[in-house]
Amino acid sequence: MTGRGIDQILPHPGDPTLYEPWVKSSLDYVKLAERASGPIARPVDFSYIWGDALEIFQREKPHAKIINLETAITRSDVHWRGKDVHYKMSPKNVGCLTAAGIDCCILANNHVLDWGLSGLIDSLNTLDRAGITHAGAGLDLRQAQLAAVLPVGERSRAMVFSLGSTTSGIPLAWSAENDRPGLYVIETQSHDPIWTLAQQIGMMKRLGDIVIVSIHWGGNWGYEIPGDQKKFAHRLVDEAGVAIVHGHSSHHVKALEVYKDRLILYGCGDFFNDYEGIGGSEDFRGDLALMYFVDIDSASGKLLGVTMVPTQVRRFRVRRAGEIDCRWLAALLNREGKRFHTGVKLSAGNILTLHWD
Repeated sequence: MTGRGIDQILPHPGDPTLYEPWVKSSLDYVKLAERASGPIARPVDFSYIWGDALEIFQREKPHAKIINLETAITRSDVHWRGKDVHYKMSPKNVGCLTAAGIDCCILANNHVLDWGLSGLIDSLNTLDRAGITHAGAGLDLRQAQLAAVLPVGERSRAMVFSLGSTTSGIPLAWSAENDRPGLYVIETQSHDPIWTLAQQIGMMKRLGDIVIVSIHWGGNWGYEIPGDQKKFAHRLVDEAGVAIVHGHSSHHVKALEVYKDRLILYGCGDFFNDYEGIGGSEDFRGDLALMYFVDIDSASGKLLGVTMVPTQVRRFRVRRAGEIDCRWLAALLNREGKRFHTGVKLSAGNILTLHWD
């Protein structure tokens, strides 16, 4: 979530005006973070917010870096009425994404259209100019349904699809249509979205390709995994041959499942946001997050392993989480993973390794 308060500390902050019930300026979120953790020397450079993550990327050398980008990238001053929260980042600050070498942005979420259709179009154009692929939004439904295709190694590709659900707060009116820009929203489709995905994958997939479906679903807080989410995720594996289900919307880490040797992330949490200093949900530890490094057998699509690096945000900057916080995350994943027969082991260097039956 690189908009709002985070946008204000970057080199080219946009108009901070907000239309929230209680907060009228994005700068107030910066003040809250500084009150909680200390001063932030502004402006920061584009790499600042990634902090320790850059060194971790350098060490792990992932073939592709995929994120859910939960903000509009626009200068639009026309907000979407009827929503209380509106995220916006200046197009001139897109360097905060290229600084980390982000390869793909997931866009089917409940903030990309916060500043209207013009804000969405600005976002698409900005990412295109920056050379960052994206999925889940487009100038019409066909574009919103397209996969982002990323090279993985010498001969394989990652096919990344992005879906949004109204259960995450996406308005029905944001759904793309044949003649209107918008998002790929599953509840508004005339055909079963899994059937549609299976058809697309069948036409596109080549030997060695890895299929990833990224989905924005559910509420922001709570560890419950609704039965319909579990059923949907299993159908993606069974009927569409998906290797990874990348679920998000929760502001905190949730359970992981390995189903038929395929990885399901029900809620990845926020890697960073501008919530620092805001009280009310401290028990969920939304300040803690994970970097998920997933190893897949490209020939079969089977999961080979998952390592996770715990992180924490302070002063709007990612840093390695301390040992006590790493143990807290390990205990959480072991507790919540019991229902799925998954767990984690905390090893030297505070690295979490997934294990499953």
